[in-house]
Amino acid sequence: MTKEQLTELESSALRVREHIIRMSGRGGCFIGASLSCADLIVYLYKIFLNISKETLNDPNRDYFFLSKGHDVPALYGTYVELGWLEEERLKNHLKTNDFIYWHPNKNIPGIEFHSGSLGHNLSVAMGVAYDCYLRRQKNKVVVVVGDGELNEGSMWEAMLVASAYKLDNLLIVVDRNQFQANMQTEDLIPLEPLDKKLEAFGLKTETVDGHNFEAMEKVFLKFPFEKEKVSVVIANTIRGKGLPSIERRADRWFVNFNEEEVEQLLKELHGQTIAKITSETITAR
Repeated sequence: MTKEQLTELESSALRVREHIIRMSGRGGCFIGASLSCADLIVYLYKIFLNISKETLNDPNRDYFFLSKGHDVPALYGTYVELGWLEEERLKNHLKTNDFIYWHPNKNIPGIEFHSGSLGHNLSVAMGVAYDCYLRRQKNKVVVVVGDGELNEGSMWEAMLVASAYKLDNLLIVVDRNQFQANMQTEDLIPLEPLDKKLEAFGLKTETVDGHNFEAMEKVFLKFPFEKEKVSVVIANTIRGKGLPSIERRADRWFVNFNEEEVEQLLKELHGQTIAKITSETITAR
C-alpha cells in the first residue's frame, strides 16, 4: 500500500464517519456499530473489491453483502465517497420520499440484497458464491457480519454448507466489536474462542485490527486463505470508533441526537476538545 493510498483511505474513512454522525440526527441511527465497521467497508470498496459505478450490474463484478444491515450509514457514507450516491440524499434519511433508512434497500444502486433481519445475508452470499463457482467465474463474494449476529443458527448452517461446497471464493468478515445490541457478547452468549469454532466448521480464519488499513492489506491480500476453504477475517474493532465519548458504551447502540449534539460530535471527531462530550451532555433517545 502506498502512502498516497493510505492517506486517501484515512481521509475517506473520516468523511464516512462525518456522514454517519449526521445521520444520527433526524430520527437517529445505529451509530456505534456503524462507526466500528466504517474502516472495513472503506477498505473493501476502495482497495479490495473489483467493482465500480460502471460495473454495478456486470456479472463479472465482485459482490458485497452487508448482513448486519443496521450499519448501513457506513455503507451509504462510503457510496457517497465513491460517487455512487449524492450526499444530499443522505438528508432524506427516514423520509418517505426516498429509500434511505435504517437498513439497506436494493433500490439504492450498489445494494445487492435487502438486509435487516440478522442471520440472512450469509446464506444469500453463499448462494451467489456457489452460482459464480458453477459458472467458473472469478468473482470475490464478501459478506460483513456482526459478532452478535453469530448467535443466529442460520449463520452456522450457512457455514456448514459453504464449507461442504468448498467455496473458496467466499469471504466472511466478522465485525468483532464485542457488543450485541446493548450487551457485551461475552456477557450474553460467549463466542470465544471464535477462531477455533469457525475452523471447526471447516473455515480458514485470519485476525486483524479492523481500524488499521496497512494491517488489513496484509491479511486481505492472502485471500483465499486456503484452497477449497471459505475464508474468514475476524476484524477486531471498537464500537463507536472515532468518538471517545461513546466508544465501547452499551447505551450507544441506537441514538437520536439533536442538531447541537451532532455538531458537538463532529467537533469531537476532529479532535476539538473544546466540545467535550459526556454522558450528562448527550443522551440517547
